[in-house]
Amino acid sequence: MSSESSTNFSSPGGLVESPLRLAAADMLPQSSGPIPSPHFPLPTVMRSETEASFSDEPFSIPVADRVKRLPPYLFGKINKLKHKKRQDGIDVIDLGMGNPTDPPEQFIIDKMIEALSDARNHRYSVSNGVENLRREVAKRYDRKYGVKLNAASEVIACIGSKEGFSHMCLALMGPGDTAIVPAPTFPIHSYSVMLASGNVIALDVRNPNEFLSNISYTCEHLFPKPKLVIVNFPHNPSGTCIEQDFYVDLVALAKKYGFLVISDFALATPGAIDIGVELTTMSKGYSMAGWRIGYCCGNAEMVRALGTIKGYYDYGIFQAIQISAIVAMRHGDESIDRLCEEYQRRRDVLVDGLTRQGWEIEAPKAGMFVWAKVPEPWAEMGSINFALKLLNEAGVAVSPGRGFGEEGEGYLRLAIVENAQRLRQAVREIGRCLKPESAVA
Repeated sequence: MSSESSTNFSSPGGLVESPLRLAAADMLPQSSGPIPSPHFPLPTVMRSETEASFSDEPFSIPVADRVKRLPPYLFGKINKLKHKKRQDGIDVIDLGMGNPTDPPEQFIIDKMIEALSDARNHRYSVSNGVENLRREVAKRYDRKYGVKLNAASEVIACIGSKEGFSHMCLALMGPGDTAIVPAPTFPIHSYSVMLASGNVIALDVRNPNEFLSNISYTCEHLFPKPKLVIVNFPHNPSGTCIEQDFYVDLVALAKKYGFLVISDFALATPGAIDIGVELTTMSKGYSMAGWRIGYCCGNAEMVRALGTIKGYYDYGIFQAIQISAIVAMRHGDESIDRLCEEYQRRRDVLVDGLTRQGWEIEAPKAGMFVWAKVPEPWAEMGSINFALKLLNEAGVAVSPGRGFGEEGEGYLRLAIVENAQRLRQAVREIGRCLKPESAVA
């Protein structure tokens, strides 16, 4: 830039003089002659470091209270060790995260390549999702679930379900508000409420009828009543499943006590759209985890509130991804069926293999996680130390149940994201790791 002027950009438009340059100009000697150069010579004698006025005390960074409220990340130690092993060239079978290893179907990838060639797709998109994507979501709900949605007001695209959920909590919750979350708790379900300055009540979800009863009891005895109830099935991490009657009862409770609901696959329940929304991601069903695309559907006012927050926070999902998602939903039903069959085979390989070694496991009816009780005699180690043992000695990464709250202690969550061959290898390595100490032949 020229030395004669210094400018910076300001929104919404135009150029303004830099306040730093103005301040410097004010200190120049006033003269009718030429303006002196702003480049002043350095003093001939510099102050030494010991003479300089500074403090060697650590500089304190006053982070927000919402950050201070977050508990320590219990998966951090395992993730750090896993990363170190891989840096050292050690093969790690990663069953710790629900991160699909399968690529999307080729027709989805081909559509992405085509969309990348269109210059119009490289501009900013819209934060609530392009119209054709929202229409495709509405068509899918009508076709698969018999649910009629207004694509303009009851559907919004999200950067995966995690982003949509987090921003929905920010749109709904505030200081003094309380949310009920299922326990064991998928971390984002509680942390998003905390980040929105809300309070969390965790209720054990592994007996669904008891969970509903506890919701009713909490609403009767807590003042002010909970504002939000969060549910997800098949439950992550425990794999608990429910029947449709569960949602019928939940909707009835929501209307009785006046709370909102964030769920998944519940809109087919009569009255559900009156009290809540559901979030869906294309990460698992379409193997598009890294693409970060999902959507939120349901109550128009809740969708509007989420759209308001997103309007301030983002410029929308890359349009080429949205176009690819449209094609995936339009033509991907058969590939979803094949993928479900593949996950079922993987589940059987892992569950059968560990059961033969003496593990106590209930095969999950749905989902991509196996919730396994830590076998004896290692339960006394605690789930975190046992998970570290498997990573160190077997080269298998898993998620300790303690990372999902107190109710998860004594369990591990294993993601069936690797192929059947790798899962058999994981079972062999785990058996080799535990065999010298095991009472099981």
